[in-house]
Amino acid sequence: MTGAASGRRPAWRSPTALILDALVLGVVLGGLLPAEAHPASHAAFQFLSKAFINLIRMLVVPLIFSMLVVGIGKTGDVRAVGRMGVKALVYFEAATTVALVIGLAFANAVKPGFGLTLPATGETGLARPKGLVETLLHLFPSNPVEAMARQDMLQIVVFATLLGVAAAHVGAGRARPFLAFLDSAATILFRLTDYVMALTPLGVLGAMAAAVSEHGVDVLAGYAKLVASTYAALVVFALVVFVPVLKVSRVSVRRFFAAVREPFLIAFSTASSEAALPRALERVVELGVPRGVAGFVLPAGYSFNLDGSTLYIVLATLTIAQAAGRHLTLAEQVSMCLAFMLTSKGVAAVPRAALVIIAAGCGSFGLPAEAGVALILAVDGLMDMARTSVNVVGNCVAAVVVARWEGVFGTETGGATAP
Repeated sequence: MTGAASGRRPAWRSPTALILDALVLGVVLGGLLPAEAHPASHAAFQFLSKAFINLIRMLVVPLIFSMLVVGIGKTGDVRAVGRMGVKALVYFEAATTVALVIGLAFANAVKPGFGLTLPATGETGLARPKGLVETLLHLFPSNPVEAMARQDMLQIVVFATLLGVAAAHVGAGRARPFLAFLDSAATILFRLTDYVMALTPLGVLGAMAAAVSEHGVDVLAGYAKLVASTYAALVVFALVVFVPVLKVSRVSVRRFFAAVREPFLIAFSTASSEAALPRALERVVELGVPRGVAGFVLPAGYSFNLDGSTLYIVLATLTIAQAAGRHLTLAEQVSMCLAFMLTSKGVAAVPRAALVIIAAGCGSFGLPAEAGVALILAVDGLMDMARTSVNVVGNCVAAVVVARWEGVFGTETGGATAP
């Protein structure tokens, strides 16, 4: 039976195929219409990209808030929330440690900084990472409405969790109207997500065309080793961590990656985790992760489980050290990794967070921070695409792991248990 006869889209019109087509077309248009020669075209590309991301950001806060409150409020098991949080943090730290080790190994084996020259200057204007006390205080929102306006995921998760716990404590009768309203809101928001996602190819086209139009492809020649080592390290991380973890969790690897393919491509093409979050939430729920678990783990992972970014941070910092001719001992490299493991938790809401941590790490270990950041800035956008997409997939894996660990995977939908 043909695709038309069966009511299904032909393969070339599938969301994934359209996104891939938009990626290729964006590269071609960006190369043909450089920003300096065609500023109007570049502005149009930026409009498509930013308008799409703004539409996605419109959905993120109400979707996460409603899912998390309903998921926790309906369970009535407050202790399960604490267990889920502890298990999520254990997995986050284990995955982050492996990412740091792989980044360290690639930096020492490939030595991507050899042959690169530090620029004379490079003012970055980056914020500073928060200290430990500031990070802990940042968990507690003094104004939840303000936190939602800033789209501060960590504070939203804390507020929604506390509200869900309170709803579970007041009793099913009194909480039922409130939870029913939020449950209905989440359903409507998922439908609205489908409408916005229909515009994904346009957003992807604009993002890729704007990036290529502004930076061109020639800039990659001098950074080939750094870019290649970053992508290769991220692939190794996926094979070493994601695949075994899914197998141990008794989840079909093939079905999982088929499910997260669309949010992966959205994150890769837009370099925005937020743009991929609504679709990632929807896909992991379809896999069998309960909404309460998905609504808790995925947003929390934006602060505590940046696997791709963590790997890139250590690789980029050692690249800067190599370009500066500075040899770091193994003890210094291990200390650097431990510092990155802590400071990466305090910059989740900071723009260009990876560059913030790199600049702070360079300053702590006597490396040229401004010149170092300026060195990698030329290709940071390209590498941001890869690390952001790995961050998204890593948080989807974490949601599956926590759901299986809690024994609730597949209790709401069919799940994706491996045969």
